[in-house]
Amino acid sequence: MNEIINSTNLTKIYGEKETSVTALDSVSIEFKENEFTAIMGPSGSGKSTLLHCLAGLDKPTSGNIYLKGEDISKLNDKQLTKIRRDSFGFIFQAFNLIPTLTAEENITLPASIAGRKPDLNWVKQVVEAVDISDRLTHRPNELSGGQQQRVAAARAMATKPEVIFADEPSGNLDSKSSKELLTFMKSVVDGLNQTIIMVTHDPFAASYADRVIMLKDGRIASDLDKPTQEEIVAEVTALTSL
Repeated sequence: MNEIINSTNLTKIYGEKETSVTALDSVSIEFKENEFTAIMGPSGSGKSTLLHCLAGLDKPTSGNIYLKGEDISKLNDKQLTKIRRDSFGFIFQAFNLIPTLTAEENITLPASIAGRKPDLNWVKQVVEAVDISDRLTHRPNELSGGQQQRVAAARAMATKPEVIFADEPSGNLDSKSSKELLTFMKSVVDGLNQTIIMVTHDPFAASYADRVIMLKDGRIASDLDKPTQEEIVAEVTALTSL
């Protein structure tokens, strides 16, 4: 598998001098294409900061981020906006759907904003994968939380992004909807060759990933390959008790 996005000596410091907080401390890590990676760690370990820096939502203090070899950490805001629009998809804990638009309009919105015609065959494939074909004409308030999050996931994928970033995507869902969403996310990595990087605090959610990275105090504490839920729980427990 080829590397798609990687960081070298990625450092993020918030605040000045005495009040400064180092959220990321020289993190060097690579992510492969068509892989589902979960990032975990105790509260304040830097997991969301890492996701936001990789996704171009936050600028690192120092270090570099490469998307297929291109250094995106040096781009200006306009160039970064284009990369986020053309190469990345986002799924957040809050569904961020537009209430006045139907599910279908929400899904094709990123393409419309970019002034492109959506690839309707691909959108149809995505909609079938998230199992919301019968809800496309409904507005968000007519959908359950799980259905809204599946619409948000379909929207993230509709432009065929190179990387999908997910920040606690199952955080607001009940266990049934959560399981459906994670099963879907795993299936799009395996079946539709997507790449997903997900931040979660939930060992059950992380157990769906091919790889789990644990952060502690802004550094990588461990990098697990296809761990079970039990192995993840043991690792989280060890990290928090250190």
